[in-house]
Amino acid sequence: MTDTATAPVKETKAQRIERLKRERNPWEIFDDVRRFAREGRESVVPEWASAYFKWWGIYTQGDGVGAVGGKGGEGLASEYFMMRIAMPNGFMTSAQLRVIADIARKHARNLADITTRQNIQLHWLTIESIPEIVDALDHIGLSPRGACGDVVRNVTGCPLAGIDADEITDASPLALEIAHSLVGNDSFVNLPRKFKICATGCASWCCYPEINDVGFTAVRRGDEIGYAVRVGGGLSKEPHLAVKLNAFIRREQVVDVARAIAEIFRDQQGLRENRDRARLKYLFMREGWTPETFLAEVESRLGYSFDPAPEEKLPPDGLRDHSGIHTQKQPGLSYVGASVLRGRISGEQLAAAADLAEKYGANGGELRTTVMQNLIFVNIRTEKARELVDELHRIGLRVEGTEFWRGTVACTGTEFCKLAISETKGFAKWLVEEMEERLPGFDQQIKLNVTGCPNSCGQHWIADIGLEGKKAKYDGQMVDAFNFSLGGALGEHAGVARVTGYRAPAAEVPAAIERLLRGYLADRNHGENLRAWFARHEVAELKEMLEGAPQELPEAATEGIACGA
Repeated sequence: MTDTATAPVKETKAQRIERLKRERNPWEIFDDVRRFAREGRESVVPEWASAYFKWWGIYTQGDGVGAVGGKGGEGLASEYFMMRIAMPNGFMTSAQLRVIADIARKHARNLADITTRQNIQLHWLTIESIPEIVDALDHIGLSPRGACGDVVRNVTGCPLAGIDADEITDASPLALEIAHSLVGNDSFVNLPRKFKICATGCASWCCYPEINDVGFTAVRRGDEIGYAVRVGGGLSKEPHLAVKLNAFIRREQVVDVARAIAEIFRDQQGLRENRDRARLKYLFMREGWTPETFLAEVESRLGYSFDPAPEEKLPPDGLRDHSGIHTQKQPGLSYVGASVLRGRISGEQLAAAADLAEKYGANGGELRTTVMQNLIFVNIRTEKARELVDELHRIGLRVEGTEFWRGTVACTGTEFCKLAISETKGFAKWLVEEMEERLPGFDQQIKLNVTGCPNSCGQHWIADIGLEGKKAKYDGQMVDAFNFSLGGALGEHAGVARVTGYRAPAAEVPAAIERLLRGYLADRNHGENLRAWFARHEVAELKEMLEGAPQELPEAATEGIACGA
């Protein structure tokens, strides 16, 4: 009897990534990247291209086709890379922004994107440029480290921290302390998947604690200010709003609580078996955890118990973008919020913004990014604020844009992302222009979020109108198309957008939105906002309005949809 060789068992994607994470700590081996830079793109080994680079905020850049150009739901990589620069709490100085502008012009084809986690993302980077960029960022106190990968991601917070007259407390020192303690920490170099934290002391919760893995929100208990905490928020293919733990957390306890929750997540071996279900939210969605059992585990790890959480006033629904001119708590100073359409900004605009922040700022140049992909200029001398607005408009940044310009968010899309199904940035720009022409003077705040695939980086689940990228056959050709979800909201009326079942080719999306919004304008009650109107209509009614009567769009209306402008 002869022995027969047993065929090796092929690793799953999750098993491969888990093995790579066990074998090496990417933060300890950046010399590998320096070697790749010397030896050229062909020297980059697969474990770096598919995994380790992410720990340094770097992804291989797609070839412009997206997921449909590859296999297994992932498109082909080009020779280029994209990089996220972490901005804890969205804070930066003019000097830092000027360096980023120089990098964008020198290495990134004059292109940058502000992301929905207050990062700045660069594209078109060569392997030869990466060490130079990382060193330049390190020199100004910034880094891409931890902006991607199975780690604690960039810690977000209120961009008005310390200047908002209505804030409960300035939580930015806390957000920065959490970032310093957990981001880039070797104790959390190998989490089951990404882990997102936000901390805010404002009343509007503008960093979206409802969709973070951990969200700290300031709360008053008599004369004492502490924090409430929510856990398990996230979007992607299975959206889940964070659940509140019944705990009043004192300021000095917050970092320890954040660390304990990160440890709980790290220790869940069951979450490592399938990367599609490796987020903290699945403890609640699939593993039977409750807010009570989760809090008990936190208290067990810390060795003490918390007082019950006091009642919180939930923020009203609507935008949390801080657009416009507003006075600060500091006398004589204002902040100016500029809407950066779909987050896309050039190196020249970044450099000009740095100069303007210095020119009009009372304390040197200070700027802040927002989760709605915008830019805020702070500590502006109030008497000069209007002059700043005029200068911002001259460089293409609107402070007083239409509701469509102000409320539109878009992810990276097929232009650069290997997972995307549809193009988003150029489409979002065209869509805004179309809606401004079709519905001039539209008077309601509207969140119009465009995402290129089901992963929801464009956050379509929390939008008034959420567009999820697909492909569809139209006039005999496969074209970009979008599924419509309606009525998503955060705050006092928090809820996930409802899937309508309506899909339109990209060229027909503006007409569908126009039909829907004209229906709203004709049918709304006095003072009824868009979210309330959606809520009182059945999905079938809304779908019928989207569908309307079949109509042909003029050929000119389709121009520019697929461009990456």
